Amino acid sequence: MAFVVVVAVMLGLGYGASKLFGDDGGGSSSASPSSSASPSAPAAGGPGGSWDVGDCGGPDPDDRPDGYRAFDCEDPGATFSALKVMPASFLPGSVQCPAGTDLIIRVSVSYGGDPDKGGGIPTKTVCGRNLSGDHPGDAGAGGGQLVKGDCVTSTAQEVACASGGSGTYRVLGLVEGKENCPAGTTEPMGLTLAIGRPYDVICAAPHA
Repeated sequence: MAFVVVVAVMLGLGYGASKLFGDDGGGSSSASPSSSASPSAPAAGGPGGSWDVGDCGGPDPDDRPDGYRAFDCEDPGATFSALKVMPASFLPGSVQCPAGTDLIIRVSVSYGGDPDKGGGIPTKTVCGRNLSGDHPGDAGAGGGQLVKGDCVTSTAQEVACASGGSGTYRVLGLVEGKENCPAGTTEPMGLTLAIGRPYDVICAAPHA
């Protein structure tokens, strides 16, 4: 993801952001967690690099093809709105956005010039939802971070529930320890280590 780059000339201060999706998701004892993802991309935030819930952003026309920036929500350039804004983390696995998040932006600050793509010191994380009707982050849609209601394969690859086919499992919960899985779990999938991730087991059952 990306933020609008705001350059404070007198201070030589620049703001930017990078997309985080793809660093979290389901997993198994033989595979690392995975999810549908987009490549890293730089961006910038609102005035002073600030972002608040309800703010909007979209692709930066001055930083194509990967840059993003803040826009007024009524602006034709706006493509997403902020569902949640939280402090940044150096551990991608610890970033947990709410259900319905279609993209994740890491806001960063850099000193001494224009912000480099994906560079700088992380300051905030923005969980964004598309303004269009396309919502890959909705539970079961096959994209975004893994959440309750999503579907995965036996190798912990997230797939759309509607097109997963046989061998697809519905996620009933994401917990620490198989003993904490909810009733109905038939396939507790132990995950490989990911520092900062708040769960280590996908509680799943065959998707009807």
